[in-house]
Amino acid sequence: MSSFSSHFLVLVVLVLTTMISSLEVEAQTCKPSGKIKGIKPPSGECKKGFNSECCKPGELYTTYKCSPSDRKAVLTTNSLEKGGDGGGPSECDNHSDDTPVVALSTGWYDNGNRCLHKIIINGNGRSVVAKVVDECDSTMGCDGDHDYQPPCPHNIVDASPAVWKALGVSRENWGSLDITWSDA
Repeated sequence: MSSFSSHFLVLVVLVLTTMISSLEVEAQTCKPSGKIKGIKPPSGECKKGFNSECCKPGELYTTYKCSPSDRKAVLTTNSLEKGGDGGGPSECDNHSDDTPVVALSTGWYDNGNRCLHKIIINGNGRSVVAKVVDECDSTMGCDGDHDYQPPCPHNIVDASPAVWKALGVSRENWGSLDITWSDA
């Protein structure tokens, strides 16, 4: 094989490798889909349990219709029982905060297709199986249906206290934990 052919073959392989890597990175990307402008919640309408945040008037909040395909997530804490701090009642099931249940960001929730499915959460050196009972809405927020809280980021697994306990995280450290998750 000539030197030119060898160099050409190496160049083709490099170009193809770069294109494939670019496609893999693009598959992992979840780009914002818009913005929501925060409004002032009516008095007493935004519950602040488990470090919940209320929308701030005039602040712009990013929205997402997708979630990352690699399922690297941030575990947050929420009361998912009726009357809890998560806005309206859970979409899929009634339960107490003593049950390992979660709400998934919009893309992962998949229009309710994961309702009542179980997932395995890995974090803090442990694993727990939890049931999906709600959506952590990444497309809407700052309104009464969402307890006047901002839209969820695109990579959230919002968990009941039972999940945090099962992962062995002490109460004073609940709030934000890097995790991975998979379907059970």
